[in-house]
Amino acid sequence: MINSKHIKTFVIGILCALLLTNSSLFSNTSAQPAAVQQQTVSSTQQGTVRPLSVVNSPKTYLNKKITMHAKFDKFSTLGLDYKPAFKSSENYISFLIKRDDTNYDIPLSEMKLFLKRELAEKFIDLKTNDEIMIVGTVFSDALGDAWIDVESITVTKKAPDKDGVK
Repeated sequence: MINSKHIKTFVIGILCALLLTNSSLFSNTSAQPAAVQQQTVSSTQQGTVRPLSVVNSPKTYLNKKITMHAKFDKFSTLGLDYKPAFKSSENYISFLIKRDDTNYDIPLSEMKLFLKRELAEKFIDLKTNDEIMIVGTVFSDALGDAWIDVESITVTKKAPDKDGVK
């Protein structure tokens, strides 16, 4: 026969077990987000991202190394010698990639891509619509734009010439 003393002891035991379980769960979960947050903040490697994601939120990628796939548009002088995010026109060339959110032929001018002149000379044969992989670091968000110091470019697919030859 079960008496009330046994029931009280049983219930108290279950409550104690639940309290111990919950307190250990709470202590683990409260420590874990801090560790995850610290890891995210200290990380300088972002990985592969869409160019429009970087343009829409340049602060998110600030001081992070990113990889992007895009279509080359043209070499440019856009953003060079602008004091808040200074890259000298003597040492750098900038270039534009195409927007990938439209069927129209529009450059993504909100993204400033800078390439050291010595490296740019290796890509003098890049043509409009060549598909490239860009690796670089977002070094500024001046004017609300993404300013990227490009470390490497890899041509992943050559665009066909006007007569259809690659």
